[in-house]
Amino acid sequence: MNILAGFADISLGQLLLVACIALFASVVGGLAGYGTGALIPLVLVPLIGAEPVVPIIAISSIFTNLSRFAAYAGYIDRRRALIVIAGAALTTALGAYGYTLLTSAGVALVIGTMLIASVPLRRPAKRRDLGIGDAGLAASSVGYGVVVGGTSGSGVILLALLMAAGLEGAAVIATDAVISVATSIIKISVFGLAGVITAQVLAFALLIGAISIPGAFLARAFVERMPVRIHTAILDVAVIAGGLVMISAALRSLFS
Repeated sequence: MNILAGFADISLGQLLLVACIALFASVVGGLAGYGTGALIPLVLVPLIGAEPVVPIIAISSIFTNLSRFAAYAGYIDRRRALIVIAGAALTTALGAYGYTLLTSAGVALVIGTMLIASVPLRRPAKRRDLGIGDAGLAASSVGYGVVVGGTSGSGVILLALLMAAGLEGAAVIATDAVISVATSIIKISVFGLAGVITAQVLAFALLIGAISIPGAFLARAFVERMPVRIHTAILDVAVIAGGLVMISAALRSLFS
């Protein structure tokens, strides 16, 4: 497979734009624990369409989350990570398989809806008074697996679960990173068997993954200097706008 062929018909300026968004998304993800999977589709979908986006993010997130794991080493809650991975493993595979059956318009609708939903979902995640125990975390992880397997930008749901389970601060980001590596491996396996990992998918995944590696470490450097409310507000606006654009395009495709 000629990976460089995956950049066919993509200009240097467009590749630089993807690289810049990937770095920015990685920094945001390192600061907030989510955002990478929500921002990357905003630049990829107009360039290459909606269908390759989830496989691309699944592969590139291996790099992103491994670097985040390295940056926040020592904060991982291994017990809760294992609980979520065990609960979500099977349903992640099922969600990924369901994704491979969707049409291009269907994929755009799913991703767009998930992006918009991620904004209001983030707010309940801050209310830690509704805590859940290990059994509740395991049960919730089953549903989370379906969502993470077939969509992009679902990281806020995992954050909500981990925070409700009692984690906070760096422990949330570190534990999220470990779980995300595991679910990404499951998704990649399903996508590989389904034949949706093409030269284009690999090319963009490797580009985004390589650019994202320093993002987690930049986030550590900025975490005490950058007001959270600023990047959160920017992210919310970008996510809602991008989701609306994707849903609008999908509906036009379905009814044209």
